[in-house]
Amino acid sequence: MSFANLTVLLVDDHELVRAGFRRLLEDGEGIREVLEADNGELATCLYKKHHPDVVVMDISMPGIGGLGAIEKIICYDPKAKILVLSVYEDSVFTNQALKAGAKGFIPKRSAPEEMYKALHEVSEGKIYLSSNIAQQIAVMKLNGMTNVLENLSQREFEIFRLLAEGKTVNDIAEIFNLSPKTVGTHHTNIKQKLNVSNSAELARLAIRHGLIDA
Repeated sequence: MSFANLTVLLVDDHELVRAGFRRLLEDGEGIREVLEADNGELATCLYKKHHPDVVVMDISMPGIGGLGAIEKIICYDPKAKILVLSVYEDSVFTNQALKAGAKGFIPKRSAPEEMYKALHEVSEGKIYLSSNIAQQIAVMKLNGMTNVLENLSQREFEIFRLLAEGKTVNDIAEIFNLSPKTVGTHHTNIKQKLNVSNSAELARLAIRHGLIDA
């Protein structure tokens, strides 16, 4: 599939993963340039400097992570076109990414043809979801089902993930440039929304939903 002379910003914290996807992108006709970032903070800076046509973003990265980067990029440029490429295939990640402002979401295990198709759709401002994720969301809506994590806002979800990884309130405050008091308030709200009472229960919930390894 050919593209209209696109500049793509590829964001992933694993160098080998970036190298593989960079090669796939460069094999696609019409890709003018592929920029790279290994974290959300750098991705935000590169977006502001180069204004790429499409951002291909991983979610799980150190620091502000993919969702935090999406939020910052969309805040800077509401028309930014962001395609999430993730190992996570649970609908909760898709919904959080879309709420943050992403235009597309596909698994990392997708065939190259699907990545090209998703990139093409997102570059034209359209929404693209892989078929299995779209079906999962449709079935849940049809049956009136919800995931408890969908009760969290995008910022709460990111803080929840970091708390589950063992980060302290002060660590998270520094990552997001927030006051510890603000993060503490988010922490309290998260526990109330998820009906948990301590950090151990938060971690168990995160493991159950595949956010962190057991």
